[in-house]
Amino acid sequence: MIDFKDISYLKTGNPKQQAAFHILNQHKVLENLADFDPILVGTIPININIENSDLDILCYWKNKSEFMEKIKDLFQNESNFAIRENLINEQESVIANFFIDAFEIEIFGQNTPTELQNGYRHIVIEDQILRSKGENSRLEIIKLKEKGIKTEPAFGLLLGLTGNVYEELLDFKI
Repeated sequence: MIDFKDISYLKTGNPKQQAAFHILNQHKVLENLADFDPILVGTIPININIENSDLDILCYWKNKSEFMEKIKDLFQNESNFAIRENLINEQESVIANFFIDAFEIEIFGQNTPTELQNGYRHIVIEDQILRSKGENSRLEIIKLKEKGIKTEPAFGLLLGLTGNVYEELLDFKI
């Protein structure tokens, strides 16, 4: 099982994972976000990334205004920087997007500890599913993603889930 709180596993991963490790370290992205308990999630950590996969970083803020100011201070000069507030699952959320070199980075913050956020819960479950189902299932997820299907719906198709796949994955038992 991967410790997603320590990105050192990326050093020995596929070329995209190694490039992600280099970018995140060179630009001290996670280090600069340390006050917000950042965790890299999404497709790159679990090796189901496609060409345009971004780096998704979850953060936990206690003061939304301070978090937004810090994000602006750190990243507003990066290419295509944008930040917005959104209500997701009835929770206030802050989402920032920008590019560093060839990587799009999305920072997603909520007033919920990162390990309790759905993005983290999903990656842990998806990693377990991929480990139990093997390489063919990983390749099938990648094929579905290349057809434009988002990650959780792709897992839903693989597993035969029929309802709200985002919720059903949270309760999935291997």
